[in-house]
Amino acid sequence: MGERKGQNLYYPPDYDPKAGGLNKWQGTHALRERARKIHLGILIIRFEMPYNIWCDGCKNHIGMGVRYNAEKKKVGMYYSTPVYQFRMKCHLCDNHFEIKTDPQNLDYEIVSGARRQENRWDPTQNEQIVPETKEVQRKLFDDAMYKLEHGAKDTKAAEEAKPVLGRLFQRNDSVWRDDFEANSRLRAQFRTRKKELKLQEEKDNALLVRSSLAVALLPESDNDRRMAQLMRLHSSKTVHEKDKERRNAILNRPVLPSTSSNKSATVTKLTGTKLEPKSLGIVKRSATSTGKEFTDHSTEEKRPKVTTTEIPENNGEETKPTKTEDETRPQLLLCNYGSGSSDSD
Repeated sequence: MGERKGQNLYYPPDYDPKAGGLNKWQGTHALRERARKIHLGILIIRFEMPYNIWCDGCKNHIGMGVRYNAEKKKVGMYYSTPVYQFRMKCHLCDNHFEIKTDPQNLDYEIVSGARRQENRWDPTQNEQIVPETKEVQRKLFDDAMYKLEHGAKDTKAAEEAKPVLGRLFQRNDSVWRDDFEANSRLRAQFRTRKKELKLQEEKDNALLVRSSLAVALLPESDNDRRMAQLMRLHSSKTVHEKDKERRNAILNRPVLPSTSSNKSATVTKLTGTKLEPKSLGIVKRSATSTGKEFTDHSTEEKRPKVTTTEIPENNGEETKPTKTEDETRPQLLLCNYGSGSSDSD
């Protein structure tokens, strides 16, 4: 955004390009007031307190994250990493305190003017992951056996830490939950449930239309399904009804054994009409005369005619009765099962 500033775009008429840049020609620095001590190797920056401290001047507490205008200068080197020192004034008193970087321990160190609030603990006792020191890293790189043993220890520690990590994940989900993600998940569940209810309502309406019913159907349950499957195997009559029918049959059964008259009466009772030979088409027909009239022997019984003939005496034999022609003629019982028979009895 510097090109939009007027001082960077405006060049006065007496400007000489041989003098160098515009800032050099005017005798100013690009950082303006922040570089007022640049000739001493000091740059004014905005410094944020890395941890909680106690001011030695006013004995007040200064929390982590409080920002100050600090003087930054280079005081040394840690291998190829420069060590910087920051000097700032307390906002509650006139005391100044100095803090410098500690690249070896990846921390900040108070030089003077303040005291750190100690809230530190041993990370190994708190089951935290501790970065390896340089000695351990060197042994891991050079010694293969030590690397194998170290890997086995790490695997065992990871297995032991799984339950703790699971509980931490659950706690984070409950405490540090994402409202947007929870709302999205809930709305997705609502949409799915709404589609299921709409589909079930369409099925219920189709069932009511087929059954010609106008009642409200309750949702199905597992108990209803089990009962429906059991009802398919049950009889249409209950045990009490079957016992009642069996008892009535025993009471209505005759005490004496059934006879032919009882059988005919039973048949007549079942059919509702009186059975006659004519209705069944049963007639008796003579064997010799097919064109002669039929005789019904069921209503009238004829005894055979017996005649005697005398034999001459000179034979000296006794007289014996002889049968007539009608008696010697065989009788046959014929049945005509044709419908609409015109034969007379």
